[in-house]
Amino acid sequence: MARYNTMRENATVPDLIIRPTAKFLKAGAIFASIVFLALEIGCLISWNHAVGPWLMAVPPLILIWPAMRAMRRRLTSTSITGDRLRYETGLAAKSTRTIQLSKVQDVRVDQRLSQRLFNVGDLSIETAGEASRLTIHNVDNPQELADEIMNRAQRGAIPA
Repeated sequence: MARYNTMRENATVPDLIIRPTAKFLKAGAIFASIVFLALEIGCLISWNHAVGPWLMAVPPLILIWPAMRAMRRRLTSTSITGDRLRYETGLAAKSTRTIQLSKVQDVRVDQRLSQRLFNVGDLSIETAGEASRLTIHNVDNPQELADEIMNRAQRGAIPA
């Protein structure tokens, strides 16, 4: 759990910063790179004469997928500071959702098989109010995070 924590000055409990995992991003980038190299080699060895040089433009397009995933990961952040949970996403059009920890009623962890293999999961935070559920996708150690969020919610407001 320590890898998520940073300390504020005069804080009794460290801030908690949560970002989506990079595990799937790395695997996707490796896979896209292998496909990229295979297509480049195939084009250079045999397909170039049969299909034409325009096919060489296709392999770089495969690398767009991991680049987009990396950008989405970089632009999504969740932080717990004091008695508030803040979820931010976006670059040009930014969306921020702030939740008081005292209003958190339930934290649920959902894990598909592939997520369980890598100890990654989705956190769903249910709050009292109209917009009652916030889901944070693909976080590392989701059960530890869920327990930490519930512990902080049960402690109540922390003096800053």
